[in-house]
Amino acid sequence: MLAPVNYAQLLFPDFSLILCGYLVCRYTPLDRSVWEPVEGLVYYFLFPVLLFQSIVRTPLDLGATSGLIGAGLLMGLSGIALAYSVPHWPGLGKRIDRREHAGAAQVAFRFNSFIALALAERLAGAQGLALIAVLIGVSVPLYNVAAVWPMARHANSGFLRALLRNPLIVATVLGLAANLAGLRIPAFLEPSFTRIGGASLALGLMAAGAGMQLGPLGRAKSLAVALLAIRHSLLPLVAWGLSRLFRLDPVQTSVLLAFSALPTASSCYVLAARMGYNGAYVAGLVTLSTVLGLASLPFALGLLR
Repeated sequence: MLAPVNYAQLLFPDFSLILCGYLVCRYTPLDRSVWEPVEGLVYYFLFPVLLFQSIVRTPLDLGATSGLIGAGLLMGLSGIALAYSVPHWPGLGKRIDRREHAGAAQVAFRFNSFIALALAERLAGAQGLALIAVLIGVSVPLYNVAAVWPMARHANSGFLRALLRNPLIVATVLGLAANLAGLRIPAFLEPSFTRIGGASLALGLMAAGAGMQLGPLGRAKSLAVALLAIRHSLLPLVAWGLSRLFRLDPVQTSVLLAFSALPTASSCYVLAARMGYNGAYVAGLVTLSTVLGLASLPFALGLLR
């Protein structure tokens, strides 16, 4: 039986950490000179360790979850296609800066894996946690490749080189390989990995807040509205249709719908900033997406079900 979830309570910790990072950076001596090295630490070490641990922790049962995997991948491809197509939407193309779009497109389809894991456990216990781990494992490589592609293409940098240097993709591929090979993190190392993962969550969200400037959102409102509409309105509708098409059971349907309505990944900001794009704009989108998750999660799990 699916458990009731207080979405405001679930999302408040992430939002409060973003706000905390913003206030600390603006009103204390811990300014941008402090937070820029923190971004590098999160991007190159802390978050890759968390991703690897999340994927390796639960064995992937590809046979029993093939329908869910198919629906999840098709949903992801739909989100990527919609995000890429925004500059070609009637009436929007001339108002959207292509470089701004290249750095921010990832907001429309990436997801907050921390909230995903917590929400799935609240929804359906251990079964929900196992199912969301499968979705995370198969989706993260696709989403990260799709996030890097427009930025590498727009900057005329080598796409393959950008992928090989992306620590999130490297960690995900290694995690999937280890999982499918039956390897696990030794028990004596688990506490260290867990603490590193916790640090990546707190510092990543605070770094997003520290880099946030609401001004750039006003200069690219059309792009912000389009990307957040995809993330919080269109993807839940796509997931609902795919759950019917693949005849998913109630628990799998609920996990897919929750997955479709999650706030975007906090690491969107770090990736955009590290690749030389407008990190402040993306950080603002991350914050708005976290707030909108309070509406899109009840929408997906309530109205659509």
